[in-house]
Amino acid sequence: MFKTNTYFDGNVMSIAVETSEGPATIGALKAGEYVFGTSTIEHMTVVSGEMTVLIPGEEDWKTYKPFETFVVPKDVKFKVKMNGDTTYRCLYL
Repeated sequence: MFKTNTYFDGNVMSIAVETSEGPATIGALKAGEYVFGTSTIEHMTVVSGEMTVLIPGEEDWKTYKPFETFVVPKDVKFKVKMNGDTTYRCLYL
C-alpha cells in the first residue's frame, strides 16, 4: 500500500514508494517557496517544471530542470522555490 503525505495546506503532496534503489517519494509542489528538513541523505530529481534550491553551506540558489538531480545532506533544512507547478522524485539513502 502507498502512503500519501500532504504539506503546506495541500500545496505539496507526495506518495511514498519502495523502489529497487530504496525508499522514495514521488511528489508535486504548487508554485511557491518552501523549507524542508531531512533525516537522511536525499537525492532529488526534478521530473517536470523547475526547482530553485538553496542548500545549507552554499551561498547561491541553483535552478534544476527536468531530469537534473541534486543531493541534500542529512539533518539539514533546505529551501526551494518554484515559479510554476513542479514534480519530483526523492530517493532516501
